[in-house]
Amino acid sequence: MGYADPQASRGGDSLLKMAVQQKIDLGLALSVTALLGLGLVMVGSASIGIADRSLGDPFYFLVRQAIFIVLGVGVAVLLYHLRLSWWQAMGPVLLLCTYLLLILVLVPGVGNTVNGSTRWISLGLFNLQVSEVAKLLLTLYLAGYLVRHAQQVHDTFIGFAKPLLLLMVAAIPLLMQPDFGAVVVIMAIALGMLFLGGARLWQFFMLMGVTVVGMAWLAIQTPYRVARLTGFMDPWTDPFNTGFQLTQSLIAIGSGSWFGVGLGGSVQKLFYLPEAHNDFLFAVLAEELGLVGIVVVVALYGVFLWRSFAIAQAAERAGQLFGAYLAYGIGIWIGLQAFINMGVNMGILPTKGLTLPLMSYGGSSMLVTCAAVGLLARVHRETVESDYFRLRHLRGSRP
Repeated sequence: MGYADPQASRGGDSLLKMAVQQKIDLGLALSVTALLGLGLVMVGSASIGIADRSLGDPFYFLVRQAIFIVLGVGVAVLLYHLRLSWWQAMGPVLLLCTYLLLILVLVPGVGNTVNGSTRWISLGLFNLQVSEVAKLLLTLYLAGYLVRHAQQVHDTFIGFAKPLLLLMVAAIPLLMQPDFGAVVVIMAIALGMLFLGGARLWQFFMLMGVTVVGMAWLAIQTPYRVARLTGFMDPWTDPFNTGFQLTQSLIAIGSGSWFGVGLGGSVQKLFYLPEAHNDFLFAVLAEELGLVGIVVVVALYGVFLWRSFAIAQAAERAGQLFGAYLAYGIGIWIGLQAFINMGVNMGILPTKGLTLPLMSYGGSSMLVTCAAVGLLARVHRETVESDYFRLRHLRGSRP
């Protein structure tokens, strides 16, 4: 039996140490940093007019967004240093907390109502949108469920359907707020995670069909949702009422052409386009930075999605199943919400009250999304550490 070369062994150990030192995924960090920075610039540009007219401070929303980003990064760092096993053990508690939050916001005097929707609880500095917290907590719960009941999810229909039934319970108060967009995102996250967790194809497609039919039925039960659907299909038939937001968004995007009108040069943000610094930030970006800006943003979200799934696959290979399912869920969530927001802005999807993750103005969205990024980075760290110690153990066991 041969002997290992000590010099080669030392070189291999050095490579392992270098690998474990890279506890942050570079692609993930760069894409998130770029999205945060570009979003901050665009929030400042899109909100300067309305902030000056309504509040007398043109930089009001810019300053608050910067504060939200700093707080969000702090939350991400905190969660990065918490072990995933703690979250896995807390799964049922997180589900209960989700239910309590969704019910609490509907209690008169507790939830704040804005434009006919009761979705927020005041925390002083900002209003907490409970549906944003629900997305994160339910993703954590589902990751733990898939680890605890992996065999049932693969072998039995009840193992596959049970988490969806639990999510439907959460969907009831969400629809009462009403927040149909959050329900769509949460159900899509659940279906995607269950499919990646080993659910059989016939079960997946059957329940996906039932879910789509159910969502469509709910969408046509409320007059304002019907108005949104009809306005989306042909906004120019009523450009000053049901189609107003979409027509203004399309005008903004069309005005951008290849290279845009220049940063700060948007016309539509000047009291024409509602929610210019929030839900329709992408339209202002397209007007000011043009097709080039659109391609950059899409590419950044593409890198984020790629790194999320790469981290998930690495965790799965290392046997870190909770981290793998969590990373899959976060990737589906952020990628899908970004796609929906951009689709709404471009008129290819009906209007939904969903922000552009890491870019749109809003404390709840920023803090929760940064928390998800912190958890994703933690998955990467624990996977790298697991690989390092496993390989070092293998090296130490060689004769």
